[in-house]
Amino acid sequence: MKRYTILSLALVMPCLLPVALAPVVLAKDQATQVLVWPETGTPVLRFTFGKFKQIGSLGDQHTYMTETLVENLWSKPISNANFALYLFDGNKVRIGEATITVNNVGPGEAVKFQTTIAAASLPATLSVAPRSLPKELGPSAPPKVISITVNTVPQGATAKLDGTDVGTTPKIVQVGVGKHVLEFSKEGFNPGTFPFEIGPDDASGGSVSFDLGTSAHDTIELRDGSVLSGDLVSVSGKEVVVKVAGSLQRLNRNQVKRILFVERQPAGQSNP
Repeated sequence: MKRYTILSLALVMPCLLPVALAPVVLAKDQATQVLVWPETGTPVLRFTFGKFKQIGSLGDQHTYMTETLVENLWSKPISNANFALYLFDGNKVRIGEATITVNNVGPGEAVKFQTTIAAASLPATLSVAPRSLPKELGPSAPPKVISITVNTVPQGATAKLDGTDVGTTPKIVQVGVGKHVLEFSKEGFNPGTFPFEIGPDDASGGSVSFDLGTSAHDTIELRDGSVLSGDLVSVSGKEVVVKVAGSLQRLNRNQVKRILFVERQPAGQSNP
């Protein structure tokens, strides 16, 4: 007789901690979620998650239970395949996770079980990702890609990921496992780069924030309250000449209230 073993482990809250039992809470507008792995290519497994019921709480953490159905869509039995179940809120922030182990499930067969997991709140979306796979399933696993939020201070900088434009900050980008480089540029600020690395166990929901620092140009404050950002060319008793966005602007001296200079390096000197 074949045996079917499904192990669901809650990873966020240790099981030894006391849990304050609470009445079962079920979100009325929560829908069943179906996930297929892998997302591209030939499907191997289908995960169906029912509504999440709250069965307990401890501080800011809540314990939920959901009915889970796993179907083997493959042509071979699946043994000892471990998947991470990730829970996200409406802002795509990860709020909980658990491990699902699929063992001894034959082709075309399905198993149903209860998954218990601790999370900060009811999830809006779910995702599954392989943690460890048997050798025969390795070729079916697509390259791992996760989502991270890229931001700058101030916002609105142009961002490049490994030399490819990805838009202006803040921006959610898809990143694969390995080493990467983010490049940032914004008019009036010095450009910057940020190297980082994504590991095989990293999950979506992380973020990168890069401080562009102070302005790269002089600041000319006018008496009417407006401010110009550019490079001061000259000052005389009658006028102030400023280069703004590549063009020279000549200002009457009495128009200028204050000039703030940025520190510039002498010609031929470079940063260490």
